[in-house]
Amino acid sequence: MRDSKEHILKTSFSLFLQKSFKEVTMNDLVNAAGLSKGAFYHYFDSKEKLYIEVINTFFFDRMQIDYDKLNHNSLREFYHGYVREIIKLLNEANEYLNFEDTKAKMNFFMMMFDALNVFPGFRDKIIAMHKTEHDAWTKVIKMSRGKGEFISPMSDEQIARMFIYSNDGIGLHLLLDGDLETIDKEMLNLWNNFYKELLD
Repeated sequence: MRDSKEHILKTSFSLFLQKSFKEVTMNDLVNAAGLSKGAFYHYFDSKEKLYIEVINTFFFDRMQIDYDKLNHNSLREFYHGYVREIIKLLNEANEYLNFEDTKAKMNFFMMMFDALNVFPGFRDKIIAMHKTEHDAWTKVIKMSRGKGEFISPMSDEQIARMFIYSNDGIGLHLLLDGDLETIDKEMLNLWNNFYKELLD
């Protein structure tokens, strides 16, 4: 039973990467899953409910960093651990994401805009996710400054935003360029140089 639901989620996610939410029909979803309508509707009786679960599964459950797993002893160790986690998540995502498919890459981001209209709590979940990210970076930056790891006129908040916003920009830029496999090198090159500036 669990395998059937997982199969529906994966095939539906793949289909939503090829077409927009409006373009995909329930018949498309049932056919893509290769299940009978009865078996399919046992799990999802509407496209909206299925879409919400797809978003929850592939955006919130499987593509998020667990900040508690990162080394909080220093800012440098924290951001190096962050990059390792990003690579781990991307490797796991290869099972259900084809980063070579240009249309799928664009639709990966378009799905978030569709979710704003379909998924009533989507915006709130994104805000909560951003707050968790912001709090994790700010906490380790404050702790590292307190231990004398670096001295900088920039505030903890500004430094956190430099890491967070540059991460967002690098990821989007490389994804659209089809060069996502270099994200660890790009991030570490930028962040190591930014970190050196904080030490001066």
